Amino acid sequence: MRIPLPKLRELKEAVRSLLSRPYTTRFPYVAHEPVDGFRGKPEYFENDCVGCGACEAVCPAGAITMIDPAEPVTEKNPVRRMELRYDICIFCGNCQVNCITGTGVQLTKKYDLALFDRKLAVESVEKELVICELCGAILTAKDHLKWMVKRLGTLSYGNPTLLLISQRELIPVESGKPGKELRRPDIVKILCPKCRHDIMLKDIWD
Repeated sequence: MRIPLPKLRELKEAVRSLLSRPYTTRFPYVAHEPVDGFRGKPEYFENDCVGCGACEAVCPAGAITMIDPAEPVTEKNPVRRMELRYDICIFCGNCQVNCITGTGVQLTKKYDLALFDRKLAVESVEKELVICELCGAILTAKDHLKWMVKRLGTLSYGNPTLLLISQRELIPVESGKPGKELRRPDIVKILCPKCRHDIMLKDIWD
C-alpha cells in the first residue's frame, strides 16, 4: 500500500512550525513572567494588613482562618493570627477585592507552588489585639482601630475607645485593674460594646 504524499498546505504548515518560535514558555529552564492581572499565590502584606478578618468572612473555599485566644483573655499582649492555606485557595480574588485597606492581602504573580509537604503551604500574619479592660472580651486588632482613627479623623473623638487608642500612641497610660462592680470612671477605659452599654445605663439610672 502506497502512502500518499502530503498535501502542499500540510507540508507548508509543518515547515512553518519547524522554523517558528515555540508557543509555550521555556519554564522551568527560564522563569516565566505572567501577564498583569494573573491570579497567583495569595500573600499577606504585614504593613498594610490590619487584622480585621474581612478576608476570612468572604473566602468561599474556607482557605483563611482567623485564630484568636480564648475569651476572657488574660495573657499579656495577645495576638490574632491570620492563616491562609494556598493549597486550598481557589484564587478567586475575593480576599483582595474585599480587603478594607486594599493592599493587606493580594494575589501575586507567583505560580510555582509545588511542595512535598502541604503543611508548609501557609501564609500568615500576626496582629496585636485590643481587649476589653473590664471583661477581657476581644474587640479587634490594634491596627484595625488605628486604621479607623486615621479614616475618621476628628470624628473618631466621638468614640471613647478610638479616642483612647489614638491618645495612647502619644501618651502611654497603664490600664487600671477592674473593680468588683461597674463605676462611672470606667467609662474612660477601652471597653467592648456590652460593658460600655452597661456602664452608660448605670451612669444614667444610678
